[in-house]
Amino acid sequence: MRHNALRVQMLEAEWQSEVIRVATQYGWTTYHTHDSRRSTSGFPDLVMVHPKHGIVYAELKTDTGKTSVSQEAWLALLKAHTEHVYVWRPRDAEAA
Repeated sequence: MRHNALRVQMLEAEWQSEVIRVATQYGWTTYHTHDSRRSTSGFPDLVMVHPKHGIVYAELKTDTGKTSVSQEAWLALLKAHTEHVYVWRPRDAEAA
């Protein structure tokens, strides 16, 4: 990934596109609800499934974005049942 380019004012939608692009490249199937206005608030932005690595729930934020109370509630509920629950930011790409 272009690590430095990802950190410069990346919008959440751009970050999501990059995560999906890379995940797909590595064999993950991804799901994102494109219009969540009629869905329960707070559910993670992205669900990813891999035949060998299982399922991942990811809330995607900009480097300065904050999770909402409903997002925190969903993340805590999911973490109680699976270890693969994350909040990812563009700066996290540097650690990859």
